[in-house]
Amino acid sequence: MIKILFVCHGNICRSTMAESVMTHLIKQKNLESQFQIASAATSREEIGNPPHYGTVNKLRQVGIPVVPHRAVQMTKSDYNEYDYLIGMDSTNICNMTRIAGGDPDGKIYKLLSFAGIGRDVADPWYTGDFDATYEDIMTGLTAFLHSLPEYAEYF
Repeated sequence: MIKILFVCHGNICRSTMAESVMTHLIKQKNLESQFQIASAATSREEIGNPPHYGTVNKLRQVGIPVVPHRAVQMTKSDYNEYDYLIGMDSTNICNMTRIAGGDPDGKIYKLLSFAGIGRDVADPWYTGDFDATYEDIMTGLTAFLHSLPEYAEYF
């Protein structure tokens, strides 16, 4: 089983969107039993809050179910629990590495790096543009799935 934790600042916009989209992509291929997918925040600001209404609206617009979710904070133990800890931007990566106490096993990634793109996933909390965020997440997730040799043929 491949265990993936998506991480952003508050865990109500980008990481929640990535969790929902990835869950949907995996279910479409009947691979649910082979993946464990979750999301978390680097901050405590939104702990306990549901997904942002903009994330919910965008996912509904494209026909992707929103996973049941309340924001949680990433913990040091998450580093040992997950195979991939995927952040949405450079600040997330710095904070994730700090929370984990380093990245000795090379498990921390920036989502768009899988697509060979160095920039951050657009943050709709500031931009209000959930369409751009969704496009970034789809680009990153598609490239990520293609990077997994045992699953590339499915995607």
